[in-house]
Amino acid sequence: MKTLIVYYSLEGNTKMIAECMAKELEADLQPLKPVKEISTGASKYLWGSAQILMKKKPEIMPMDKNPEEYDLILIGTPVWAFTYAPPIATFLSQVHLDQKSVAFFSCHGGQNGKTFQKLKEQLPTCQVLGEIDFFEPLKKDKDTSLQRARNWCQKLKNS
Repeated sequence: MKTLIVYYSLEGNTKMIAECMAKELEADLQPLKPVKEISTGASKYLWGSAQILMKKKPEIMPMDKNPEEYDLILIGTPVWAFTYAPPIATFLSQVHLDQKSVAFFSCHGGQNGKTFQKLKEQLPTCQVLGEIDFFEPLKKDKDTSLQRARNWCQKLKNS
């Protein structure tokens, strides 16, 4: 099964998990890069939440991979204001994933909120094979998070 991992990562948590999963699944990686990135200081919470509340879809750099050419697409996101990050919203508005198999993963410092539920609402015709979230994987027991990611990928391979 040809697999693509599409992810956005501001502070590196989602990137670390995505890279681990790509290795385990022998998948291609497609990071999403906003043309104008928000800062990583304290203001990130204000700007990130504002983007969510105003349903902003920031412009992202062109992608190297065409998600429509893949059988399985994993979508990874940090959790902002209890949902997926705005660059993921941009991605979902630009691609057609009808009838694709998808799986979701998120990284957060508090709660996953309605992240997966909202992703499912955006992809109603997709078959969701799984979902998993990670609590601050770079700060809290990195090795356990990476092992959980590998184990989850093994389950995806067998589904």
